Amino acid sequence: MTVADELAALRSRTDVISPRELDALWTRLEPARLGDLVGYRWRGFSFDTGHRTHTRLGRARWYGKQFAAADDVQPLLCYDANGELFSDVDTGRGEASLWEIRFRGEVTATMVYDGMPVFDHFKKADDDTLVGVMNGKGNLVFDAGEHYWFGLERDVAL
Repeated sequence: MTVADELAALRSRTDVISPRELDALWTRLEPARLGDLVGYRWRGFSFDTGHRTHTRLGRARWYGKQFAAADDVQPLLCYDANGELFSDVDTGRGEASLWEIRFRGEVTATMVYDGMPVFDHFKKADDDTLVGVMNGKGNLVFDAGEHYWFGLERDVAL
């Protein structure tokens, strides 16, 4: 099965996905670089592993992320009551920046939140699709010892 097929199968699942399946996919992906993310707004999707952040982002009406520059990142683009996008700096405790950070033995483009100890590491499924894993401290990141998994699809050039 190709990476694209595996990702499509995982995204179409309606049952709870084992984090081990996402770990296995992660090992087959190419690390993303800062240039892969910067200059675009990305539409997010979440893998339901039973992690509490999956539910929290749904309640927040999470749309995705925007990377205007390495030091100008909106990590939580959400819909307001009128259906307009806004950067939810309250939930995200500020915004974020991009760095290249080693995670699981590889250097990946990594989004670092300004106001909390949270890192989103990214790898490429293809030029327009990223898989992300949230790392850091606290129960926002770890739920029953497991990371939160999500993805991004390239949406709009800035």
